[in-house]
Amino acid sequence: MKTRKGHPVYPLTKAQKFHLYYLDFCPKKEVLNIGTSLTIEVELDWEVLRQSIYQAYERCEAMRLRLTKDSDGTWYQYVADREEREIELVDFTGKSIEEAEGVMRGWTQVPFSHEDAPLNRIVMIRMPDGFNGIYFLADHLSMDAQSLICFMKDIIEIYCSRMYEGVEYPKEMSSYIEQLKKDLAYEAGCRAKERDTAFFHQLIEASEPIYNGIEGNELEKERARDNDPDTRAAMNVSDSVDSALDVFHLEAEPTGRLMAFCEEYHVSLATLLLMGLRTYYQKMNGNDDVSINSAIARRATLQEKKCGGTRIHSFPLRTIISRERTFLEGIYEVRDRQNELFRHANFDPVEYFAYRGKVYPVRPGRTYEPMSLTYQPLTLREKGLERLGDIRYRTKWYPNGATTQAMYLTVMHRPDDNGLDFHFEHQVKAVSREKLEYLYYYLCRILFRGIEDPRQTIGRIIEQV
Repeated sequence: MKTRKGHPVYPLTKAQKFHLYYLDFCPKKEVLNIGTSLTIEVELDWEVLRQSIYQAYERCEAMRLRLTKDSDGTWYQYVADREEREIELVDFTGKSIEEAEGVMRGWTQVPFSHEDAPLNRIVMIRMPDGFNGIYFLADHLSMDAQSLICFMKDIIEIYCSRMYEGVEYPKEMSSYIEQLKKDLAYEAGCRAKERDTAFFHQLIEASEPIYNGIEGNELEKERARDNDPDTRAAMNVSDSVDSALDVFHLEAEPTGRLMAFCEEYHVSLATLLLMGLRTYYQKMNGNDDVSINSAIARRATLQEKKCGGTRIHSFPLRTIISRERTFLEGIYEVRDRQNELFRHANFDPVEYFAYRGKVYPVRPGRTYEPMSLTYQPLTLREKGLERLGDIRYRTKWYPNGATTQAMYLTVMHRPDDNGLDFHFEHQVKAVSREKLEYLYYYLCRILFRGIEDPRQTIGRIIEQV
């Protein structure tokens, strides 16, 4: 086995290679950065917090991940023995909240050096308003949002176990390397991979999807430009990867109604959101055939949940649902298609899009999907901070300033009231905030009209909103 600095090295997984794939085309390498902060309204013991962070590093192999490149340009990964970097404390006292958050946005827009270097950064922060905690920056090659939240939870529980009587030390994390070996064994070839390949090839070959735009006229414009009335794909990105992050807030009470509906009808909120989005595009474009990229976390087992790393695979979720069917029937159709993708989600997304490009050759840069969706169900309220009683806390996500997609929607719960925040990251030259406001407005109207009477037809809901 190859080694680097005395450590065994392993190939990258398909999830990691997917990030490298679009990184090659992006001039802004900070596109892989994930930046967030967690602060609580209490005075912290900074030395105990610092030692808790070091202990969390020791417990999580993925946080000590390093990348190295072979002489032929092939990337590998290994885990360093320990993390000895200084955990700095930055005191924002005397600054405004806006100034402090501006500094952290700046940190988020500095790319990592990928070769034999740490792929994360933690800074202890004292905010101007009495909230204190940590800023956490990670490279997507080493972490995704779920592993990031899991790691922050571990810091919190270690800190609480040292500071508060009766709080147990958290259970061990699982091994990143052991899970990595399982992933690489799948990728090397097995019956499961053969079944997954057959499923996606059959799915792709069934028929060609069709593009649905946020305004409803994008495909017609594309057909006119190409002088091709039959093209079904369109360009939805701009010539600039510069991005903005626009956030829309849904209050706690209406969020509760959505959650109650999901519980009553035994569906996930991600399913309901996808149904709302596809109905919006159906309304705007007049097509029953709608595709939206859906991110899959691939963390079904306890080992997968606690091993860290990046495990996101993303595939188009395509549904063909007529207006004559009921909203509830549409939800169940979306759920069934989701479950199919979940069962085969270990398949390589790059291979998926490459195969689709062979079956349906389109001009470079064209796509059938107008956006991607991630629903992030994990919050820290039920994952550690409930042990602090009623102490208030805040989380904040910071944009890295670049994206290779026209629009990426991440929906997550707010820590203070469990209401939903809709985070739209978008290329500023491809999608304006005004267009997002329009989409968000009609998405909410569709969702609440749908859950109000889920047995009315989709066509009726489209007419009413």
